Amino acid sequence: MNFPFYLSIRYLRSTQKGSFTRIAGILSVAGLAVGISALLITLFILNGFERVISEKIADFDGHIRVRHYLNNFIPSEIEGMNQIISAYDGKVVQSKFIQGAALLRKGKSAEGVIVEGIEASGNDFLSNILVSGTVDLDDHGIILGERLANQLKIGIGDKTVLFDLATLRGSKKRLKQFTVTGIFHSGMSEYDQSLVYTNLKQADGLFNMEGKVSGHVLRMKDPALSNDFSQLLGEELAYPYMVMTWKEKNRALFKWMDVQRWPILFIFSLIALVGIVNIISALAMIVLDKTRQIGILKSLGLPQGKLKQVFLAKGFIIGVAGAVFGSALALFLAWLQNHYKLITVPEDVYFMDFIPVDVNLAHVGIVIIVSVIFSVIAAIWPTIRAGKIQPAKALNYE
Repeated sequence: MNFPFYLSIRYLRSTQKGSFTRIAGILSVAGLAVGISALLITLFILNGFERVISEKIADFDGHIRVRHYLNNFIPSEIEGMNQIISAYDGKVVQSKFIQGAALLRKGKSAEGVIVEGIEASGNDFLSNILVSGTVDLDDHGIILGERLANQLKIGIGDKTVLFDLATLRGSKKRLKQFTVTGIFHSGMSEYDQSLVYTNLKQADGLFNMEGKVSGHVLRMKDPALSNDFSQLLGEELAYPYMVMTWKEKNRALFKWMDVQRWPILFIFSLIALVGIVNIISALAMIVLDKTRQIGILKSLGLPQGKLKQVFLAKGFIIGVAGAVFGSALALFLAWLQNHYKLITVPEDVYFMDFIPVDVNLAHVGIVIIVSVIFSVIAAIWPTIRAGKIQPAKALNYE
């Protein structure tokens, strides 16, 4: 074994009676581990929140929507768009949609809703959030949110009527009767209370679209491609078509998540920094505790460079141990939260009923490397102090 590492380990594992070296080493490792664990858990939680919110919004809105700038009707086929989609070789799923405001009525109860007519190729996401019934939009079937169903006391198989709001004040009102075939629950109150889904044909008849649609929904197999594809599509499609990603549509929400990420990370990074400062104080105490031994080593001819390597090696060992233990603790707590959902949150506020924790091994690796580097840097000052010890003074009373 390398001599500086061997001596560093011996110092850190010292069992000499009255020696502070072992306790200082343990406390510095524990302090660094707690700081790193807090930082990693914070990162995991931020990743989890962003992923869950992003996935839920993308399920409803798709990754990209192509609409008219003024929300007017557009043709069901857009020239040039299919060629771009085919160039992505199955990485994009396209579907049409019709969207309009309507009044949902059952008996004497009524509520304003947003009706969205969708194709079969665009309703896969409903299967994941359905709480009762089936994803059957054939004929006159509709699927609505759980909050809306509870508010109007609607159940599976009930008959309801949808009125086109644009015709309510006119003499010729457009309305259709539908049967509730499914009820979904997404955890997003805005969607659960206002959205009603039906098939494209029924929405066409309700809103008198005459074969046109409100827009096209594009769902990416890899969401990371959304921005590039959106930019390419925007360059190809001229006015009056507008291409918008789900993040652009909810720009305020995603901007808020980006803004709040950095202050939170900064605050929890300070906890890890406290652990690194503890290394300086621990190594300084070790230098004081081992002054006599340092004097003996110097008097026996140990080179100055080797002595410095001993204390730098101590900083490295403490940094590695603290980083490993802290990362292991963070991963264990993340596993507990994901499997047992120990910490819950109000769903109507956070769009989820428990705190999601997404482990990112790249983040773990970066935090470990940075913490080890700073631990070695923290050992420089105690190393300089140890190098200034004079053997004669250190052994003066021996």
